[in-house]
Amino acid sequence: MADTKREIERKYEATDETRLPDLTKVPGVSSVRDEGVAELDAVYYDTADLRLAADSLTLRRRTGGADAGWHLKLPVSPGVRDEIGAPLTDGPPPGLIALTRSRTRAEPIVPVVRLRSVRDVRRLLDAGGEPLAEVSVDTVTAQRVGGTADGATTRWTEVEVELSDGGDPAFLDAVDKRLRKAGLRAATSESKLARALEDTAPSWKKPRRAEQTASTAGTAGDHVLAYLREQYAALVAYDPAVRRDLPDSVHQMRVATRRLRSALRTYRKVLDRAATDPVAEELKWLARELGADRDQEVLDDRLHTRVDDVPETLLLGPVRGRLRIWSVTGRQTVRDQTLAALDSPRYLDLLTTLDALLTDPPLRGAASKPAAEVLPKALLKDYGRLAHRMETALTLPHGPERDHALHNARKAAKRTRYAADAARPALGKPAKRFSQRMKAVQSVLGTHQDGVVTRETLRTLAARAHAAGETAFTWGLLYGREEAAADAGEQEIADLWKRATARKLRTDLGG
Repeated sequence: MADTKREIERKYEATDETRLPDLTKVPGVSSVRDEGVAELDAVYYDTADLRLAADSLTLRRRTGGADAGWHLKLPVSPGVRDEIGAPLTDGPPPGLIALTRSRTRAEPIVPVVRLRSVRDVRRLLDAGGEPLAEVSVDTVTAQRVGGTADGATTRWTEVEVELSDGGDPAFLDAVDKRLRKAGLRAATSESKLARALEDTAPSWKKPRRAEQTASTAGTAGDHVLAYLREQYAALVAYDPAVRRDLPDSVHQMRVATRRLRSALRTYRKVLDRAATDPVAEELKWLARELGADRDQEVLDDRLHTRVDDVPETLLLGPVRGRLRIWSVTGRQTVRDQTLAALDSPRYLDLLTTLDALLTDPPLRGAASKPAAEVLPKALLKDYGRLAHRMETALTLPHGPERDHALHNARKAAKRTRYAADAARPALGKPAKRFSQRMKAVQSVLGTHQDGVVTRETLRTLAARAHAAGETAFTWGLLYGREEAAADAGEQEIADLWKRATARKLRTDLGG
């Protein structure tokens, strides 16, 4: 796979008679350089039912111009996309296909549209001759390939303004003002592919799989399904980010997975558990696979921070070198594990099952009842489970048994918090306050569990150092510091839980 660039652009409706205004009138523009005319020929690929287009992704093979090759464009925000390029080959590059897999799954990728464009390009330059943006007038001829619309054609002209790499997006506002003053209007289609599909098959619309936001309707079923669909969209959208190894992507995909599972388990009176329990188990598997990567990342950061805090005079032996080897080896191992999971038939089957479940949900009787009646009861039941686990854990003596009990309480706190987040559109501020308290409990329990895992890793590193004939002094020092932090943390857990009383939480939810 080649490079990735952030594409920030705006499109405008035009005609064959459109003439660009004097763009040196745009603040910051010193000159306009004519780059000439290029002829572009692009074939766009998708599944037969246009799953990529449904989620605003485009995959094309283009010849002509300065950037001939394969391009996959992934939406970031309105007018902003990440464009990932690859050299010209006969078929779609496997690396790009992998980035589409959460949408396409097992469906084959086939040509769907051919676009031929005559592009008249101008470059806007500042006083130093540096490019600010590229403005092009594109005359486009589109032809459908395959399917019921095979051979259908359409033609249009548009103006496209693309910000130069590293440019200030605010500059596009200034260009926009000038173009609108000249009579141009923003394009109604988000991309050339979307325009081609709309013109050649007017009945085509994005299917339900597109991202949805929480519903404000009154029934419990409406709220739970809106939340599940929102998390499912997030799960699918973060898949290519994880494959690209983008910062925080594994964490966010894991969160979406856990939120889905928590909602399926909490709202069993809304959705039939006979259908949802098997899905929840598969989500548990996926969260575990993603968790190895995320846990390695957190542990890596924690250990490096701890080592950096040790005075140089107490860093005895090749501590940093051993930690670096452990880090690189562990990271590659869990990275391979994550990608193997995302490429597995089991994962693709899970996505297909989730899609089917949300398209035809197995609703129970409580789904038709008011959300304000059903959701608080489910939340308080989750809270009851958490309270029991917390009270049990805090009565145990310090040691592995208590550590395990606190870890189980942490999982209950997370589930309760996620359930509260799902209920927020329906219950408002009470659910928000409830979620904030659960987040605080989850946070201190999470810090405690991180300490448990860190101590286990330090013991392993100390044993390896000893076996290699190195001194284990520094590893033992770090272990002792972690134990001291754990003792202080357990007192913090007890104090926080005492403040988060059941009475107050029940008051928040009207219970």
